[in-house]
Amino acid sequence: MAWLLIDNSNTRTKFALGDAAGLIDWRRVLATADVSLVSLATLTAGVEFSAVIVCSVVPAKAAILKDFFEPRGPVHFLGHDSPLGMRIDYPLPAQIGADRLANAAGVLARHSVPAIVVDFGTAVTFDVISAQPAYCGGAIAPGLGAISGYLPQNTALLPAIELEEPASAIGKSTVQAMQAGAVFGYRGLVKEIIGRIRMELPERPRIIATGGDAALIARGVPEIDVVDPDLTLDGLRQVATQVFPNCE
Repeated sequence: MAWLLIDNSNTRTKFALGDAAGLIDWRRVLATADVSLVSLATLTAGVEFSAVIVCSVVPAKAAILKDFFEPRGPVHFLGHDSPLGMRIDYPLPAQIGADRLANAAGVLARHSVPAIVVDFGTAVTFDVISAQPAYCGGAIAPGLGAISGYLPQNTALLPAIELEEPASAIGKSTVQAMQAGAVFGYRGLVKEIIGRIRMELPERPRIIATGGDAALIARGVPEIDVVDPDLTLDGLRQVATQVFPNCE
């Protein structure tokens, strides 16, 4: 039987099934604001799983997930003491976001190390996994949505925009100008942080991108080697193989 994998992030909560062989073709997504005992009951109705593994960065929703799933069977909340397959080279490991640790486990299993994982979510995180392997830390910056949403929220005349590939750096309308500033400017941020991290590493790392805006931004960032949308969920699955070896 499969494990239920849950990636509880600030904006969206993703659900998938996986087993020792890989991810299974069943996916669901809830807006994190909508995670409740009722919505979880509806989402999991008729779904069979032997155990649950969660990475959460939203404590209030983690409590709801715990209350719902713990009476139904084994549940593991991923943290720095989970079996990640690597050591942690970080002074205060309890401060590392569970999603970042899931990404580290995923990149170790699915890609080569050393690596930098760039996760484009509500925030964009840059995480370094050394060749040893070890989780070494990284950087956190505002996500693309936060940057593009700031102007319409804090100015009188600038509208909300849909994020898409700009036709030109010289916008011919307010919307085009904002799209150019958001997308091209954000790519500059990503390139600069990747470049700075690379300068501090002894070996050239592989750059893996994941998260909601990864495909859009990676099109203009040649430093990114691969976009892997399943990295976080498969990282959870990798940890589940060690936490629940007898719960398949």
